[in-house]
Amino acid sequence: MSKFRYHALMLRMQVQFTEEQAEALRREARRRGVSVAAVVRQAVDAALGAGEEEACWRRAMAVVGSFADDERNVAREHDRYLEDALRR
Repeated sequence: MSKFRYHALMLRMQVQFTEEQAEALRREARRRGVSVAAVVRQAVDAALGAGEEEACWRRAMAVVGSFADDERNVAREHDRYLEDALRR
């Protein structure tokens, strides 16, 4: 789900957290440079599976540049190597 779609219709909900959870949310929001609400929405998306495409993209980007082109032709076989890396 695109972050821009959140602003189309927002529902206000009250959620209760422990002190430790609230502080962890605030720290994570500061680390990411976003609001606590954004961290909660992203966590809900991930828990409900809406973040699967984004997670797949992050995994793919994490392996970029991971392969030396010594004896393999990475340029020609990149799809196969990416598939192998994503299975790990």
